[in-house]
Amino acid sequence: MSPRDFHRPAQFSGHEFEAFQGGDDPAVMHRVAHESASALLARVRNDPSPEILDRLVAFTDANGIDALAELWAGATAHSLPGALWRIYLMRAVIRQNPNDITYLFERGTQVTATIDQVVAGAPAPASPEEILELADQILRGVFVGDFALALDRGAAFCRLAGAGATSVADDLEATEPARASELTRRALRLSELAVDLSACAALWRDGSLA
Repeated sequence: MSPRDFHRPAQFSGHEFEAFQGGDDPAVMHRVAHESASALLARVRNDPSPEILDRLVAFTDANGIDALAELWAGATAHSLPGALWRIYLMRAVIRQNPNDITYLFERGTQVTATIDQVVAGAPAPASPEEILELADQILRGVFVGDFALALDRGAAFCRLAGAGATSVADDLEATEPARASELTRRALRLSELAVDLSACAALWRDGSLA
C-alpha cells in the first residue's frame, strides 16, 4: 500500500473526531457522565463475566458511537468518563476503516524510534484483523485488567498512527495538498487522543481520576 492508495474513511472523512456531540445541559451531563462511568466500571470489575464484557466491547457496534457520545463526549478530557469515551472513540476509528488505520500505524512504527509498538501490544507487521483485535483487547483491559495500562496502550497506538498520518501527509503535500491537509488534521486528533489518554493513565495511578 502506498500513500496514493490511502482511502478516506467512509463516514469519518476529514472530521471524524468533531462529528460527535454531547448533551445540551452541561451541569446535568457532567453529573450523569461521571456517575454512569463510575457505576459501570465498578459493576464490571465486581462481576467481570464474559457475557457482560462481550456486550460492552460490542456496544457501539450494535448501538452506534453516538449513544456514548451523548453520555460521555462532553466530559472533561482528564476524567473517568473522558477516558472511557476516548478508548471507545479510538476503537470506533479503527473499526471504521481498519485498512487505512493499520497503514498509518505501520508507517508510524517505521518513522519513529520508540517503544510504543511494544506498549500498544501490536505484532510487527500488523494486519487489519490484528489491529481490530488489538482495539478489542485494549477496551477489555479497561474493564478487567490494569486500567492505566490499557489507557497507555491506547495512547501508544494513537501516537504511532498519528506519526504515520503526519508522514503520509508529508509524502502527499506536493501532489495532493487537500489529502495532505486532511491527514494532518487526523494526525493532530490522534496526537491529542494520545496526550489525553496518557494523562488519564497518570491520574488513575495516583488515585485522582474521577
